[in-house]
Amino acid sequence: MATGKKRFLTLLAVSAALVAGLYLLTGKRFSFFVPFAFAHCDTMGGPVIKAAMKALETGRAEHVLIWVQKKDEAEITEAFRRTLAVRKLNPDAKELADRYFFETLVRVHRAGEGAPYTGLKPAGTEEPPIAAADKALETGQVDALAEHMSGHVSEGIRAQFEKMMAKKKDMDKSVEAGREFVAAYVTFIHYVEKLYIDAAGTAGHAAEGAKSDPGHIH
Repeated sequence: MATGKKRFLTLLAVSAALVAGLYLLTGKRFSFFVPFAFAHCDTMGGPVIKAAMKALETGRAEHVLIWVQKKDEAEITEAFRRTLAVRKLNPDAKELADRYFFETLVRVHRAGEGAPYTGLKPAGTEEPPIAAADKALETGQVDALAEHMSGHVSEGIRAQFEKMMAKKKDMDKSVEAGREFVAAYVTFIHYVEKLYIDAAGTAGHAAEGAKSDPGHIH
């Protein structure tokens, strides 16, 4: 279980606005207004944007290159160069140029994960467990996160268990009632199994096993 927690924390360790200067440099149009989307790496308070801010402050692209795949390094490096050039013009140019870079970086990062980019969202909109995970990474203390997650896991297990037991009471009354119990039982087992697999960090092996044994119902 401890190994699962460490891996969980490790995994945590992911349309642009462009001023006239950036438009002239790239020849591309970017949208300043983007729709609200829920994804941790899409938040202004997430680790990807924090890395972008640090890169712009220090002038070192290395801080953001770790968040994209090697094949995307050239695109991000060029966007970074153009952003540094344009943000020097004036405060408005700086604000819009930074936004352009943030959106470009997040879009490329998301594409590398095979996920769609639907826009940036404000800081502070992360789900509680994600915020707790980031806090653990920043402080190096995992106890609060572990307790938070344990509480939610316990609640989920108890809820699924109670549903199953309610069906078990009537399972012998009819074939249909028995089937309802079986359905609740399978749901409960799948729920517990997935929690265990995710915690152990062996989801990939379980998926391979499921493919090799299509008749396995759990």
